[in-house]
Amino acid sequence: MTYVIPPATAIGVVQLRVSQLDRSIRFYEEAVGLRLVRREGGAAELAAAQDGSDRVLLRLRELHTDAAGNAASATPPGRRPGAGLYHFAILVPDRRSLGLALRNLIRHGVSIGQADHLVSEALYISDPDQNGIEIYADRPRETWRRDANGEYVMAVDPIDWDGLLADAGDLPGNGLPVGTTIGHIHLHVSDLAATERFYNGVLGFEIVAHMQRSALFISAGGYHHHIGLNVWAGVGAPLTPAYAPGLDYYTIVVPNAGADADTLSTLQSRLEAAGFKPTRDAATSGAPLIVHDPSGIELWFIAA
Repeated sequence: MTYVIPPATAIGVVQLRVSQLDRSIRFYEEAVGLRLVRREGGAAELAAAQDGSDRVLLRLRELHTDAAGNAASATPPGRRPGAGLYHFAILVPDRRSLGLALRNLIRHGVSIGQADHLVSEALYISDPDQNGIEIYADRPRETWRRDANGEYVMAVDPIDWDGLLADAGDLPGNGLPVGTTIGHIHLHVSDLAATERFYNGVLGFEIVAHMQRSALFISAGGYHHHIGLNVWAGVGAPLTPAYAPGLDYYTIVVPNAGADADTLSTLQSRLEAAGFKPTRDAATSGAPLIVHDPSGIELWFIAA
């Protein structure tokens, strides 16, 4: 029987490497609409601005030197990326919230890309280190369509920019609202076939869409995608080096109750049987199960 990861599985926290922590905190607070929860040394944690629970969505870690010992600097615009982050995606709870986010980005002079994906409407920006960010709102799930192969029909159509701003109206914008989450993450990978075997065959994510032979979208519980995977940085692209801005790791939250109480143990056994070497970090809250995918990208499994 084919293993399927529990349907309540979701993306949790994303941790990024940045070159100037103060600058990044200002950007994520002022332009994106997050709120600084805590800062210690060269690290910071941020949550949705209006979420009093302090549910952390983003962690930032400041780089100090590059491979040659020089002071770290922002990734030059247009530099060919390696395996790692394409973008992480902040999901807001409704279209009005997306309109408010758009209005705030315009106010701060941020360069904005956009797309109507049919299942969602999305804004695309980059932080000062060229880490990619998507801010999006889903359309109602009952409107999502599947093709003859059972895959979701998605597109890259122009967004209704004026309609989003009209939905925002004159409402005050006080940052991202309660209910904001990390909806998905999209990664550059080195080998799409090996990546599919890992995420689908070993971890049990379901394939929900392809984009020709260059990208793959997977999810749990019938979502349009929790993880996007592409070879747009080039087949065989090396992992973005740890001394450069980019993705440190991301977390996948799995349920830990009832029939799903042993999900971490199941995943650990499956990973070990497939030749991967997961570890458990007992010193970290939640004792995450840590593994690297075939491109070397680090992911943490955490029990909800």
